[in-house]
Amino acid sequence: MEDFTYSRPASLSDAVAVHGNADDAMYMAGGQTLIPVLKQGLAMPTDVIDLGAVWQLDGIAVSGGTVTIGAMTRHAVVAASNDVGRAIPALATLAGGIGDAQVRNRGTIGGSLANNDPSADYPAAVLGLNATVVTDRRELAAGGYFDGMFATSLEPGEIITAVKFPVPEKAGYAKFPNPASRYALVGVFVAKTASGVRVAATGAGQDGVFRVTVLEDALNDDFRAAPLRDVTIPEDNLMTDMHADAAYRAHLIGVMTARAVARANGRD
Repeated sequence: MEDFTYSRPASLSDAVAVHGNADDAMYMAGGQTLIPVLKQGLAMPTDVIDLGAVWQLDGIAVSGGTVTIGAMTRHAVVAASNDVGRAIPALATLAGGIGDAQVRNRGTIGGSLANNDPSADYPAAVLGLNATVVTDRRELAAGGYFDGMFATSLEPGEIITAVKFPVPEKAGYAKFPNPASRYALVGVFVAKTASGVRVAATGAGQDGVFRVTVLEDALNDDFRAAPLRDVTIPEDNLMTDMHADAAYRAHLIGVMTARAVARANGRD
């Protein structure tokens, strides 16, 4: 690990100011990815700006059919939130299945989305619910936020401040986790809304999270798990690695979608 200057500003404006005065700064949320990256020498910033003391970035609010979660809110807090559990139970379930207890009590929703790991859980919820990613500069719709594996449309120095999730009519999440890391080998978030069904898959795509339109079409016709058995999931652009090939991931997408729909319909 190379030397760097560490700071822990107490406000969003102070964090932005520190970043602007640094040569090559990186923000740190929960540190679940950044700290290992620093240890391995894969990143060598001059400054690390810890956002942990920025109180404006923490908290959960439900108002007018929208659940707003501050970027520095820990996974464990989302999982245990009665407000989230009542408004979008699938989102609380998703948060409760991230990593292990240590990860859930350190990792944050903003850090997860800024990193955009192709096997992370939260991207599936953001894309599946058509959420809005709020930053210190603008608001980004889910469809325009993700930009490939470990890539987003965030500009240098831009900070995620919150995520706004519309409350759906029904929603469910199911994943097949890697038994070691608990990352999703395949995870699927299904949301039924007034404008139609959205199905988002994580852990499977070569470019990260994506919508599965063939399943959306099937569920718009019949929002039940049983008819999905007849849907073929295209293997194009699915990952093949040491854990599973594209064909197996395609199969798992169908299985996890059926489970997510069953949960959305109250038949877990």
